[in-house]
Amino acid sequence: MTYDFSFVNWGVVTGFLLKGFVFSLQLTVVAMLGGILFGTLLALMRLSGKPWLVLPASGYVNTMRSIPLVMVILWFYLLIPFLIGKPIGAEMSAVITFIAFEAAYFSEIMRAGIQSIPRGQVFAGQALGMTYAQNMRLIILPQAFRNMLPVLLTQTIILFQDTSLVYAIGAYDLLKGFANAGKIYGRPEEAYLLAAAVYFVICFALSWGVKRLQARIAIVR
Repeated sequence: MTYDFSFVNWGVVTGFLLKGFVFSLQLTVVAMLGGILFGTLLALMRLSGKPWLVLPASGYVNTMRSIPLVMVILWFYLLIPFLIGKPIGAEMSAVITFIAFEAAYFSEIMRAGIQSIPRGQVFAGQALGMTYAQNMRLIILPQAFRNMLPVLLTQTIILFQDTSLVYAIGAYDLLKGFANAGKIYGRPEEAYLLAAAVYFVICFALSWGVKRLQARIAIVR
């Protein structure tokens, strides 16, 4: 079998791929920020020591981490419109689903980061008269974010790869752009091979950057 990649030109990039890449990038950034925000809240709930906070947070995290992401995407996309009586669109479904799903993973990362801070710093903040919220906001969380930054970024790279799953509900992501171009030009095999190559190059470059950042943080320590 002979592969022909001659169909790839600037028109294909701007007409098919750019729109999908922009959505994949936007979904990654929004899901990362939302996931870190809600994940941090879940981590604080699990570390609070209060059963009425620990139990629901633990149940949520363990449930989300036990279900494949593609199933969560499909369930939300199919069931929520049925429950509320109106469709919410593939793109909005993807955003909500990814934030809810990634929050469980970012929660575990932040929990490990918070627990990595020596307890002596917590006691020092308490000795200065700080409340639990002040202690977390001013002393613990800034250090936890710094310690966990490489892991947070690594999870974000995985998140970018997972954005290709929104193809299952028809959202126009980068993979969808390649698939459409392949169908229009009659070269589906070449299109999927190019998609794999593009995802590899992007993720490899980002992974290399994370390693460099991790090395710099280790030097500072």
